[in-house]
This record gives sequence, C-alpha cells and structure tokens, in this order.
Amino acid sequence: MSLYDKHILPKFIDLACGTKPISYQRKKVVPEASGRVLEIGIGPGLNLPYYDVNKVDMVFGLEPSAEMRKLAAKRVSQVPFNVEFIDLPGEEIPLDDNSVDTVLLTYTLCTIPDALSALKQMKRVLKPGGKLLFCEHGAAPDKSVRKWQARINPVWKPIAGGCNLNRKIPQLLEQGGFHIQTMETAYIPGTPKIAAYNYWGQATG
Repeated sequence: MSLYDKHILPKFIDLACGTKPISYQRKKVVPEASGRVLEIGIGPGLNLPYYDVNKVDMVFGLEPSAEMRKLAAKRVSQVPFNVEFIDLPGEEIPLDDNSVDTVLLTYTLCTIPDALSALKQMKRVLKPGGKLLFCEHGAAPDKSVRKWQARINPVWKPIAGGCNLNRKIPQLLEQGGFHIQTMETAYIPGTPKIAAYNYWGQATG
C-alpha cells in the first residue's frame, strides 16, 4: 500500500463523500434499513448517523481498509446499536446464507474490482424477502458526459481509490441476481458532472 493510499486517500474520501449533496442522498436510503444490516464498504462510517435506531438490530460493516475503520471508530461510538467490522473485500462475505435482512450499498459499487462476484455474495447472504438499498453514481445518460467519463476514468480510478466513473448500475444489479423494485436517477448538485449522476432505490434478491 502506498503512502497516498494509507494516509491521504482515506481522509480525502471522508471529505469528498461527506458533502451536503451526498449526505442528502444518504438520508434518502439509509433510514429504510432494518433488522440485521450488512453495509458494504462502510468506510469512515458516514451512513451511521442516518440509520433509524428503532429499526436496526445491528450492522455488519464490511471494510477491508484499516485506515477507514479507524476513521469510523468515532461515529461507531455514537450509535446505540452494535457495529461489527468485517475486514474483507466485497467479494468475500463470511456470513451464512440468508442471514441478513438488509444489504446497504452507498457509493461503493464503483470501487469493487469484481462487482458481479460481490453482488452474488450479497444475494447469497440476504434473506428471502430481504432488501438491497442502493445509492450509487455511475454512467450518465448524456452521450457527451459519458465520453468524458470514459476519457477521465483511467486517470481518476487510481487517484480515487479504484472508483469507476461509468459503471452501469442497474445492469450490474440485475446481472448480480437482484430485481429492482424502485429507482430514481438524477445529477446531484455540488459534484463534477462526470461523477454526479446518481441511481438510488431498492431491490430484492
């Protein structure tokens, strides 16, 4: 791991993913989580303040970065429910089949190297009747923006911790075995347009 990845990137992500527009997006989906929750890429814990404490029993926070888990520690100490970190990437989820009620994905699918394998793991651990909540950025509908996403992605990806600008979120979810029940899309303000097109909603396995 480079010095940039260890010391600078975690703080950059904490700031960049904690802006007001992105926080507003989190508020739209996180409160819908209930029961035993698996949060993929919990990072610095930016979602924790938005969980409905009356609905959540506990949260498994999948996060392979020790630096991110350290940043999350303060936020974890401020919530009344148990948060159990899992020190593994999204492709490796050490939970039993049909063992969680909610899977939460926020601004994470863009960075997982093998997104399809990770989604299949999420589907495996999700109980029948459970829900996957998602809020992700990805490929824009406008051809001109997509061109810039494709041009900039090779440079952006190593700087932004493996983030891909142009993943097709609905197609990935469906290929991973999920059925989208509700979905909204929009460019969110306060973000460069190449990274601003958001998809958010709910899916079932």
